[in-house]
Amino acid sequence: MKNQRYRVELTETERKTLQSLVSKGKATARSIRRAQILLWADEQYPIGKMKDLEIAKQLQVHTNTVHLVRKMFAQQGLHAAIERKKRLTPPNPPKITGELEAQIIALSCSEPPEGRSRWSLRLLADKAVELKYIDSLSYDTVDRILKKNELKPHLRKCWCIPPEKNAAFVAAMEDVLEVYRLPYDASCPVICMDEKPYQLLNDARDPIPMKPAKPERRDAEYVRQGTCSIFIFTEPLAGWRQVDVRPQRTRVEWAQQIQELLDVHYKEVPKIRLVMDNLNTHSIASLYQAFEPETARRLAKRLEIHYTPKHGSWLNIAEIELSVMTRQCLGRRIPSISELASELSAWGRTRNESQKGVDWQFSTADAQIKLKRLYPQFKD
Repeated sequence: MKNQRYRVELTETERKTLQSLVSKGKATARSIRRAQILLWADEQYPIGKMKDLEIAKQLQVHTNTVHLVRKMFAQQGLHAAIERKKRLTPPNPPKITGELEAQIIALSCSEPPEGRSRWSLRLLADKAVELKYIDSLSYDTVDRILKKNELKPHLRKCWCIPPEKNAAFVAAMEDVLEVYRLPYDASCPVICMDEKPYQLLNDARDPIPMKPAKPERRDAEYVRQGTCSIFIFTEPLAGWRQVDVRPQRTRVEWAQQIQELLDVHYKEVPKIRLVMDNLNTHSIASLYQAFEPETARRLAKRLEIHYTPKHGSWLNIAEIELSVMTRQCLGRRIPSISELASELSAWGRTRNESQKGVDWQFSTADAQIKLKRLYPQFKD
């Protein structure tokens, strides 16, 4: 009967065995708990004769567990009541094998199906079943496989990759790297220059301010207010940078920025080493297009230009400043050039006051090892 109360009467040997098992604590938690049940249920033990409800409450188990231990002891003996029953059949083999993981990894690294821009978890799971890698597969399992192998098929990182065996690239790269190795020279400082297009945007509706437990909310609709160009100059060793905004990005705007750099910020310096991208507007010819020949020649004589190679903009330290500026200042909607100029001025002033410089470590020797594939005469 289900409600039958099975009696537990331990022998002296059984009692000592259970007490030893509980006191040593070397058995599994399940075996120790069942040994305690039998000790407290022992009819001949001083604290025995406890009801199943009391034992269950003391050990924080269900009364059915106490009843089951009593029953197994009465019918099968001490060993059966304490130890877990051995499995007669071998366990089922794991569904997710190493071979399946390798297939999922290879699939996630392949091109997505036609009409899809990337692999999704559900798409990978469905494709694995379609290819008969497995009978059924959940997207949660695919997610665990990808996380285990640190794969992120939903992400793409844009990078300018130069072609191999490119003499023009390595020549310009080593030229810039040698400039970065030069010690600080106040009479001929190294200045890095870059520019960035920017779209001016305004809110179509007023945002809702942040409240406790609610972030600031902005309408997805916006109003375009035109475009402009951001120019940045930085002297890495001095921790100085200057940011300006112009309506366009033409030869004249670049030439005017160079004139301001030389005649205002570095008026007393005989010459500067200028590192910048090799754009069509970044040339001495732009100075002649913007100024009288005498002014253009005077400015040109104070410039020692070093161009970064094509697909090598990462060699321009001004790119680092642009990245910091974008994260810290431009992650929002700014409606006008005047407001943008004011915000960038405040950002540059604060950053200059903190004297944040750049400690460039990548050298020509490093390039000849890590970028060996770019050198035409180096053999693999």
